Amino acid sequence: MSLQPRHKCLFLFNELAGYLVACLKKLAERPDVEVHVVRWPVNAEAPFKLSFEGSNITMYERKDYTEKQLVELAIRINPDVIMTSGWIDKGYNAVCKHFHGKINTVLGFDNPWRNTLKQNIAGMFGHLWLRNFFSHCWLPGAPQKKYALKLGFREEVIREGIYSCDFDAFHKEYHKNRKSKEQSFPKKIIYVGRYIPLKGVIELWTAFVKFQEEQPSDWELWCLGKGDLEDKIPVHDKIKNIGFVQPHDMHKYISQCGVFILPSHYDNWGVVIHEFAAAGYPLLCSTAPVATSTYLKEGYNGFEIEPYSMESILDAFKKINATSPKDLLLMGDRSAEMAKKYSPATWSDTFMSFIKAN
Repeated sequence: MSLQPRHKCLFLFNELAGYLVACLKKLAERPDVEVHVVRWPVNAEAPFKLSFEGSNITMYERKDYTEKQLVELAIRINPDVIMTSGWIDKGYNAVCKHFHGKINTVLGFDNPWRNTLKQNIAGMFGHLWLRNFFSHCWLPGAPQKKYALKLGFREEVIREGIYSCDFDAFHKEYHKNRKSKEQSFPKKIIYVGRYIPLKGVIELWTAFVKFQEEQPSDWELWCLGKGDLEDKIPVHDKIKNIGFVQPHDMHKYISQCGVFILPSHYDNWGVVIHEFAAAGYPLLCSTAPVATSTYLKEGYNGFEIEPYSMESILDAFKKINATSPKDLLLMGDRSAEMAKKYSPATWSDTFMSFIKAN
């Protein structure tokens, strides 16, 4: 009996996070796939401890290779498809250029179309050089697709759904905790992200303090993360700074909290929104993250927040305070259902389509 041919998949990543690891592991479970990953070190502000133990994934550290050595490594691997995250790394571009026209070379990016001068210039001239490196494009959603079309990618070579949370892990928490939340809904709002201005944490903390002044209640704000603004967290008996939490410990806090908030000023996507939707949380999210439009419907499974607006966050807190535990639970159920749109399984299927695509 002949052995099933194995497809060699080469990924060139700037940075890895837990959700990407879940997707890569799902892909590597396929019996006809061999996965190779080049990566840069993790972000110091999000120091994930990533484990590839037990998976059919071979890792390479980008810092160990010059541009020439990186191309030589790729030639030795002899991949059937290559995916790279963005076009900034010249070494990654060199690999894609070497293989372009021989196999499919996939550009992944999450920049949405914002009609900036820089993007318009890229739209006018980008196709002149991008076509020398990339055959296909993989994006989170419609706002990024608009940019890809501006860059000269044809509709038929573009795929959506490049981002998925570790759906099974978070959705398991939804099923595990729903009964206890039905009996007593936890009045704890959880923020997960970096403590930097871009995430809107100053407005978040200010709004929560004001909320407790205007409507004193049992609601608490739990903050999970780290960053330059950590010393700006107000000293308040209902604000708790947990610090950075590794993915494998997140379940401890998901079980204790009830509502998720992300008041970002700007976010190309926002995988954390998908994570807490999958965990069955009502969502309070800024309209800035593109993922908000996918996983949050105003008044249905949460409430939208205007970027940069402390008053908008305050208003969202008041809406949550005025919502019954029964309706909050229903909002969480709706989030869990909406989160099913993408998963590591759909991610794996989409990636495999690039091998067969023309």
